[in-house]
Amino acid sequence: MFLLREDTVMEMNTVNENDLFESTDLSLVSALLCFGAVIEHVDRSAPRANFSIHREKGLNELVRAFFAHELKVDPLVYFNCIREAKTRLYQD
Repeated sequence: MFLLREDTVMEMNTVNENDLFESTDLSLVSALLCFGAVIEHVDRSAPRANFSIHREKGLNELVRAFFAHELKVDPLVYFNCIREAKTRLYQD
Protein backbone atom coordinates (compact mmCIF):
# COMPACT_ATOMS: atom_id res chain seq x y z
CA MET A 1 0.00 0.00 0.00
CA PHE A 2 1.25 3.48 -0.76
CA LEU A 3 0.07 6.97 0.08
CA LEU A 4 0.22 10.00 -2.16
CA ARG A 5 0.15 13.56 -1.03
CA GLU A 6 -2.57 15.73 -2.55
CA ASP A 7 -0.07 17.90 -4.44
CA THR A 8 1.41 14.76 -6.05
CA VAL A 9 -2.04 13.69 -7.22
CA MET A 10 -2.69 17.09 -8.77
CA GLU A 11 0.68 17.01 -10.54
CA MET A 12 0.03 13.56 -12.08
CA ASN A 13 -3.57 14.20 -13.05
CA THR A 14 -4.34 17.41 -14.85
CA VAL A 15 -7.00 18.87 -17.11
CA ASN A 16 -5.90 20.42 -20.35
CA GLU A 17 -7.70 22.92 -22.55
CA ASN A 18 -9.54 20.12 -24.40
CA ASP A 19 -11.31 19.01 -21.20
CA LEU A 20 -9.37 15.78 -20.94
CA PHE A 21 -8.29 14.07 -17.75
CA GLU A 22 -4.67 12.94 -17.99
CA SER A 23 -2.79 10.44 -15.87
CA THR A 24 0.34 8.31 -15.99
CA ASP A 25 -1.10 5.95 -13.36
CA LEU A 26 -2.06 2.64 -15.03
CA SER A 27 -3.96 1.41 -11.97
CA LEU A 28 -6.06 4.61 -11.80
CA VAL A 29 -6.80 4.55 -15.52
CA SER A 30 -7.79 0.88 -15.30
CA ALA A 31 -10.14 1.61 -12.40
CA LEU A 32 -11.74 4.46 -14.34
CA LEU A 33 -12.26 2.13 -17.31
CA CYS A 34 -14.26 -0.14 -14.98
CA PHE A 35 -16.75 2.72 -14.57
CA GLY A 36 -17.15 3.45 -18.27
CA ALA A 37 -14.31 5.86 -18.98
CA VAL A 38 -12.80 5.67 -22.46
CA ILE A 39 -9.15 6.22 -23.29
CA GLU A 40 -9.05 8.93 -25.95
CA HIS A 41 -5.30 9.02 -26.49
CA VAL A 42 -2.05 7.60 -25.15
CA ASP A 43 1.02 9.83 -25.37
CA ARG A 44 4.15 7.66 -25.35
CA SER A 45 6.63 10.49 -26.00
CA ALA A 46 7.63 10.92 -22.35
CA PRO A 47 9.44 8.30 -20.25
CA ARG A 48 6.04 7.39 -18.73
CA ALA A 49 3.01 7.02 -20.97
CA ASN A 50 0.26 9.59 -20.41
CA PHE A 51 -3.35 8.39 -20.78
CA SER A 52 -5.99 10.94 -21.81
CA ILE A 53 -9.61 10.30 -20.83
CA HIS A 54 -12.58 12.48 -21.76
CA ARG A 55 -13.79 14.24 -18.62
CA GLU A 56 -17.33 13.16 -17.72
CA LYS A 57 -19.57 14.10 -14.82
CA GLY A 58 -18.50 12.24 -11.68
CA LEU A 59 -14.91 11.59 -12.81
CA ASN A 60 -13.43 13.76 -10.04
CA GLU A 61 -15.34 11.79 -7.41
CA LEU A 62 -14.08 8.48 -8.85
CA VAL A 63 -10.49 9.75 -8.74
CA ARG A 64 -10.96 10.96 -5.16
CA ALA A 65 -12.46 7.60 -4.13
CA PHE A 66 -9.60 5.73 -5.82
CA PHE A 67 -6.91 7.60 -3.88
CA ALA A 68 -8.93 7.38 -0.66
CA HIS A 69 -9.06 3.57 -1.06
CA GLU A 70 -12.88 3.72 -1.17
CA LEU A 71 -13.43 2.56 -4.74
CA LYS A 72 -14.82 -0.95 -5.11
CA VAL A 73 -14.61 -2.88 -8.37
CA ASP A 74 -15.09 -6.49 -9.40
CA PRO A 75 -11.64 -8.13 -9.57
CA LEU A 76 -12.25 -9.79 -12.96
CA VAL A 77 -13.57 -6.56 -14.46
CA TYR A 78 -10.55 -4.70 -13.10
CA PHE A 79 -8.16 -7.29 -14.57
CA ASN A 80 -9.83 -6.96 -17.98
CA CYS A 81 -9.58 -3.16 -17.76
CA ILE A 82 -5.86 -3.42 -17.01
CA ARG A 83 -5.50 -5.58 -20.12
CA GLU A 84 -7.49 -3.03 -22.15
CA ALA A 85 -5.27 -0.16 -20.94
CA LYS A 86 -2.10 -2.15 -21.67
CA THR A 87 -3.39 -3.01 -25.14
CA ARG A 88 -3.87 0.70 -25.85
CA LEU A 89 -0.44 1.41 -24.38
CA TYR A 90 1.41 -1.06 -26.61
CA GLN A 91 -0.60 -0.57 -29.81
CA ASP A 92 1.30 0.71 -32.84
